Amino acid sequence: MERTFVLVKPDGVQRRLIGEIIRRFENKGLKLVGLKLMNISKDRAERHYAIHKGRPFYGDLIQFITSSPSVAMVLEGRDAVKLTRVMMGATKPEDSTPGSIRGDFEIYTGQKLVHGSDSPETARQEIENFFTADELVEYPLCLADWIG
Repeated sequence: MERTFVLVKPDGVQRRLIGEIIRRFENKGLKLVGLKLMNISKDRAERHYAIHKGRPFYGDLIQFITSSPSVAMVLEGRDAVKLTRVMMGATKPEDSTPGSIRGDFEIYTGQKLVHGSDSPETARQEIENFFTADELVEYPLCLADWIG
């Protein structure tokens, strides 16, 4: 099984979409193994967005992600990285299909309701940035045989 990192960003928290977003991932069959509501520090935000450092929008990213609480989660399942990205939809809201999280709830590219890791390697880095090992819970999912 693969693990991935998902972040419900400040606009998703402020719009009270946390439960809806988690519900979609759980209904798909992904297992929640880590979850926390948190204020993201500037230091953690800079680590998270290090790849964008030096780009014109970098400061806006840091300001936005630290402006209000976010919900960090770790999901587990077969091809979890790819599956969560498909469920989130295209980066640009206008390119996101109805039924995807971004397609159903986003209208502005500058504030993305949700972030998901783009590869298993990135997922490992992002999980380590937001969670300690003891914050992730191992447990059998009784439905695992039924959902694949």
